[in-house]
Amino acid sequence: MNELALEINDLTVAYREKPVLWDIDLNVPKGVMMAIVGPNGAGKSTLIKSALGLVKPVAGDVKIFGTDYITQRKKVAYVPQRTSVDWDFPTTVLDVVMMGTYGKLGWFRRPGIKEKSAALDALQRVGMDSFAARQISELSGGQQQRTFLARALVQDAEIYFLDEPFAGVDTKTEKHIVNILKELKSSGKTIIAVHHELMTVKEYFDYIALINVKLVNSGKVSEIFNAENIKLTYGGHSNIWETNKF
Repeated sequence: MNELALEINDLTVAYREKPVLWDIDLNVPKGVMMAIVGPNGAGKSTLIKSALGLVKPVAGDVKIFGTDYITQRKKVAYVPQRTSVDWDFPTTVLDVVMMGTYGKLGWFRRPGIKEKSAALDALQRVGMDSFAARQISELSGGQQQRTFLARALVQDAEIYFLDEPFAGVDTKTEKHIVNILKELKSSGKTIIAVHHELMTVKEYFDYIALINVKLVNSGKVSEIFNAENIKLTYGGHSNIWETNKF
């Protein structure tokens, strides 16, 4: 069996006593690109936040490369939902990306020439190097998303959690982001992304977790991404499979 990048056991999360995730067991092998798929309110973002210790579960535990997040946090990068960020905060694109170096520097060291160079390289990789001095409030949605991806890239992590990385971006930007994520996967990194567009699951991902409060199924896209599991996941919207050609 492949080494597990993420191991979730008996995870239950509740908000005001209402279960958002219920008794989730999920194993993600190292070096895969996994989509987390399900209807609105299914608990997809909560699953990622629980793995990162941002949400405290009622029960269960999460392991990253065999141990807790605190121990492995330098190996973890996170791209949050773009809508959860204060884009009016007065800072530049370069400063945002350099924040990705803080975890390895520690509290008492400031980013230097090495970190600035790494940040500029990451911006070039996502096609944003010409925007380094731009205020983040001046960016489009796609530019904002690429900036946060650059911040994650500069961390040189082993596992990347992305919450709706393609939301609000144009097709060109989406393809660019996908290519970068596939490059990361090819180098042995693990990618876990909340994803909404079922039409592109087969093209973008090799693993999938289907969630609707409970885990419906998880595994290789080629094995479990089918009409039966889509219907079980989306319930009353079960015709979503028939109305779209996958």
